[in-house]
Amino acid sequence: MHILIVKFRSGLAESEVQQILQQRLPAVYAAPGLLQKYYTREASIGDYVGVHVFDSEESLQCYRNCELSRSLPLVYRTTALPRVEALEVVFQLRPEAEQPGAGRM
Repeated sequence: MHILIVKFRSGLAESEVQQILQQRLPAVYAAPGLLQKYYTREASIGDYVGVHVFDSEESLQCYRNCELSRSLPLVYRTTALPRVEALEVVFQLRPEAEQPGAGRM
């Protein structure tokens, strides 16, 4: 697994950002190899943070190079280039959480 973290500050009002996030959900949902995405906000400074979990480095790189990802600065009117970090997962605390139905009785 690989994780992509994208942080940005928008020049738009929060309600406008929320609306755009909702509009882009179907395209994000359809991204090949994207296992999960967390939409977060660093409230103390106002930055939005997307935490993406991919099945492979190849899927992560494909997403980084797709139009959806490349359009982020324009669509959200970022005040600077987004800060991007790509990470390889070494191991996870609860690997059973990745298995459908694991831990359920």
